[in-house]
Amino acid sequence: MFIQTETTPNPATLKFLPGQTVLEMGTADFPTPESAVKSPLAARVFAVPGVTGVFFGSDFVTVTKEDATSWDHAKPAILGAIMEHFQSGAPVIEGEAAPSGHAEHDGEDGAIVHQIKELLDTRVRPAVAQDGGDITFHGFERGVVYLHMQGACAGCPSSTLTLKMGIENLLRHYIPEVTEVRPVNA
Repeated sequence: MFIQTETTPNPATLKFLPGQTVLEMGTADFPTPESAVKSPLAARVFAVPGVTGVFFGSDFVTVTKEDATSWDHAKPAILGAIMEHFQSGAPVIEGEAAPSGHAEHDGEDGAIVHQIKELLDTRVRPAVAQDGGDITFHGFERGVVYLHMQGACAGCPSSTLTLKMGIENLLRHYIPEVTEVRPVNA
């Protein structure tokens, strides 16, 4: 098994590409070791000293490390953990995977929220996945769109610029009711 790695805009995060499917559908975010109890793969990666976050996409695993940990030390151990997992035949996530994606929205702004989610799914999420992360809809209130950033996007130095200059401008262009975009911690 050959696992490729790619850098992300977040220097604390690397994207690992095992060359096979990681998740059939959606994404899975594990911001803490405690959140990884249902994922044998995430638990293995969290066993590597210095790992602070694990995120799964369709064909990648994004790993975030603490600042004091060097990639020179962590990367070989993470590669080993991912390789051991896929060779073990264990599932990536045990039981039913919790659906990750956009939050539900009930109310009078349903048509606007539908447009927001459509633009996120077609224009934003594919580009963000290339960088090892995901951005999902969290809410819409009085012209403000609240988005949840995951994987490489969470804590990325350029995420504020991405939100304000990229996503906010895109949404405001297509949906005049949108006045601002803000991140949330879910």
